[in-house]
Amino acid sequence: MSAVRRVATGSPAEEAFGYSRAVELPNGLVLVSGCSSIVDGDVVEDGPYEQTVNAFGVAFAALERIGLGRQDVVRTHVHITHARDVDEVGRAHKALFDDIRPAASMIIVEGLVDPRLVVEVEVEAFRAVPTEQTVPTEQGESQS
Repeated sequence: MSAVRRVATGSPAEEAFGYSRAVELPNGLVLVSGCSSIVDGDVVEDGPYEQTVNAFGVAFAALERIGLGRQDVVRTHVHITHARDVDEVGRAHKALFDDIRPAASMIIVEGLVDPRLVVEVEVEAFRAVPTEQTVPTEQGESQS
């Protein structure tokens, strides 16, 4: 049995393309697949700010399924289709993460799976894993 935990959210694409929305590794690292502004199967075509907020909302919902939240995000990858959207997408990222300050990348791509989408995000989060306690020996050395 694998120590890797895989989380599905019921998205039709997960089954059709054979992937998990999130994967948690034994070391506490959690990887969330690309998320876009698709809600209940429909593309939310609002502007880049709104699409960014919606896409991160999908990612946060996946994190919640494994007991983590926005505060546990340590890295974000934001893919946008137009350089003109940098400021709006960056403003949305700041609104969501200004108090957390994860490592972040914003990458301009040629396109996404649906031409109405202008933003796709990925997040990495971290769950602190308890470390072994060290126990002093009679000679004053530590053992794990």
